[in-house]
Amino acid sequence: MGRDKALLAYRGKTFLNHLIHLALPRVESLVVVLGHNEQLISESLPSFQRISVVVNRDYDRGMLSSLQKGLESTPANADWILWMLVDHPAVRGRTLDALIASTSHTPAPLVIPRFNGDRGHPIMVSRRVAERMLQLDQSASPQDVVRSHYAETRFVDVDDAGVILDVDRPLDYRGLGATG
Repeated sequence: MGRDKALLAYRGKTFLNHLIHLALPRVESLVVVLGHNEQLISESLPSFQRISVVVNRDYDRGMLSSLQKGLESTPANADWILWMLVDHPAVRGRTLDALIASTSHTPAPLVIPRFNGDRGHPIMVSRRVAERMLQLDQSASPQDVVRSHYAETRFVDVDDAGVILDVDRPLDYRGLGATG
């Protein structure tokens, strides 16, 4: 992207602040994992008691290192963890509601949204799957664990293109205006 995705503007806030405001009414606590430019991004965060900020000094090792840092910081009694990516800012609140609601009536280890048959983010991760992700070697991918559970995963079909809209390039960012 060439810029910090967390600080890109979306609907009058930064990507990160938009997602925080979307998630906070729906979760008991929120862990924000920062890495590159953590000081600058940290200064932009709203001040809420239910937000914990952790810094991944090894962010250059990839997404797994940040995910593990966040999982290490989640409350031990959390049965489910909502794993959100900062580069998926267009997800809707009603999608989060549907994902969270589906955890109460499923034995599945993962809950993943689908839009027009395509899997997306955010995903709900059970404590059992989170523990497996914490044990992954840095050469592995969290997708290895997710894929190993596809047969037992609950997929939730949603009318929300935001779950598959991954903003990785300036072209993706320009296209975000059409969906937001």
